[in-house]
Formats: sequence, structure tokens, C-alpha cells
Amino acid sequence: MSFQNVIGFSHDSAHPLGVLLINLGTPDAPTTTAVRRYLTEFLADPRVIEGPRFIWWLVLHGFILRVRPARSAKAYQAVWTEHGSPLLTISQRQAVALQQRLEARLTGSVHVELGMRYGNPSISSALHKLRDASIRRLLILPLYPQYSGTTTGSTFDAVTRALATWRWLPEVRFINQYHDEPAYIAALVESVRAYWAEHGEPQRLLFSFHGIPKDYFLNGDPYHCQCHKTARLVSEGLGLPRERWQLSFQSRVGNKEWLKPYTDETLRSWGAAGIESTHVLCPGFAADCLETIEEIGEENRQYFLKAGGKTYGYIPCLNDEKAHMEMLADLVHRHSLGWPESAGQWEPVVAEGAA
Repeated sequence: MSFQNVIGFSHDSAHPLGVLLINLGTPDAPTTTAVRRYLTEFLADPRVIEGPRFIWWLVLHGFILRVRPARSAKAYQAVWTEHGSPLLTISQRQAVALQQRLEARLTGSVHVELGMRYGNPSISSALHKLRDASIRRLLILPLYPQYSGTTTGSTFDAVTRALATWRWLPEVRFINQYHDEPAYIAALVESVRAYWAEHGEPQRLLFSFHGIPKDYFLNGDPYHCQCHKTARLVSEGLGLPRERWQLSFQSRVGNKEWLKPYTDETLRSWGAAGIESTHVLCPGFAADCLETIEEIGEENRQYFLKAGGKTYGYIPCLNDEKAHMEMLADLVHRHSLGWPESAGQWEPVVAEGAA
């Protein structure tokens, strides 16, 4: 193995705390070529698709990458902005906001970098910047509230592979979930209340989480349980009776059974059963992206309305809203306690207006 060198390294350099913020990723452009490159990296991850690698390689390269990139590129074109991918631009704002809040909270210096599990900026490039900043302590925050091996576990794999090339390893801490953090729940509750204050309350609230194959859950992945706990805590914070809310899972692919109930089938059944109004919240996403803006905001809206529903609303992700960023800063600060940069008293910040 060859080790990466730090050009111009000085042994008397200051050593800030490094914070690596990580999200799933996005294509570099809404084109078939860029989407194919992104999907190749994503779908080749053995954490995402388990099973015999040779058989999957044949399916991936013989069929999926010949058909899906063009279709997905059209969907990305529908959500792309003048600044680029929504997920990337929001994540960049989150990194800046987190940097500002940590600078105000920590006694020592801090350096926040953003990396994407797939695509750019890569985890490796973000770690390269942190290494060049001479960080000696590294805190990793994947923006996945609920743990799954397909997301958080895969992120850990990528980070450790990149760190394996470092000559001088930093102290490392890894935050692997925050699905029931009180401030996270309070921020979600307040976001729903704010949306209802403007649009009115619906008959039903649907919590839609990204799905995973059912056998992953049966083999020990805690994601299903953590999604249910998040939905229950938010519904309790809103004071919703059980008959007014439900949890579902979106974005399934292939013929394998995924976690149920499915979001599209749930919305169709509600519309057909005479439920006239529903709002959908996606608490598993820290930033709006293709799966929330297009799949939930548009595609599933049509399923509900065509089945007989009258009013449909998508409640945006927490994104870089104040309560969300304060919660993430609290989370990072608490997990950095005991390191010199975080000396002092940690006190949680609760979302304004939250009960």
C-alpha cells in the first residue's frame, strides 16, 4: 500500500477539530452519461445490493445501466436548479451553517468539510482537505437520521478505506444515527406545524421513508424499527391520534419484497377510500433531493389525486432551517466532548415553539 503525503507538512502546525458531513450524493449533471456514472458507483456498492457479485454485475451492466440512466436523467432535469443539484446545494449550505455554529460553540478551531458517498465532492477529497488542514481529531456525521447498513454502514466503509491511505491517523468518532434525538423530533414537529399553519391540517399525515429490501431487516438491519420510532415520536409531538397518521416506504426497485407498506400503494388506497386530503413528510432525508421533490412531491401526488384524493401536500425536508442546524451543531458538540476543542458546558437547543 502507498501512503498519501501532505505537501509542505509542518510538525508545529495547529490542529483543528475536523468534522466530515456526509450525504448520499448526486450526479454531476442531469445527463444520461453523468447519471450512468453515478448509478454505476452507487449500485456496485455491496452494501446497497447484497448477493452474488458476478450475477449482479451481469444484471447491472447487461440491463440496468442500459435502461435506467436515460429515464433517471429526465427526472433529474425536472428538479435541477440554476445552481445545480438540489441535494448538493442544500448540503453545501448545511456545511457552511454548521461551520458557523461550531465556531461559536467550541473553544478550539474547527474545520467542516462536505463529502458525498457517491459522486462529488467525494469522501476521499473531503478527507484530503481535512488532512491538509492538519486535523488530528475527526468527527464523522452521516446525514442519515435512521441507521441502515445500506447508508451509514456504507459510509463507514468508504471513510475507513480512505483513511487506510493516511500516514498519521487522526482520532476518529462516528455518529451512526440520531433518529430519536429530542431536538431532531422537535424540529420535525415544528416544520409540520409551520406547514399546517399555512396550508391547513389534512385528514391524514403520511411519514414516507426510503425503503430497503425486507430481508435486510430480517437479517438484523435496525432501519425499520428506527423509522417507526421517529414517526411515533413526531406524531406524539403533534398530538395526532393513531388513525390520522401512517408510515410507509418509498423508492423500491426490482422484484424483491421491500419494507411495507409501500408509499405509492398507500396513497392510491387512501384516494380510493375517500380520504380527500393528505400531507407527506420524509423524516429520513436531511435535504430535499430527487426522491422527495420529484418522487413524493410530483409522482405520488398524481397517484393520490387520480385515485380520488382532492388535496395533497409535500412538507419539505428540514434542509438548512435554523432548528435543524442548531440540532446538528448540538449533536456534533456533544459527540466531541472530552476533546480539547469542545471544552466547556454543552446545553441542548430546542426548536423555537416546540412543546
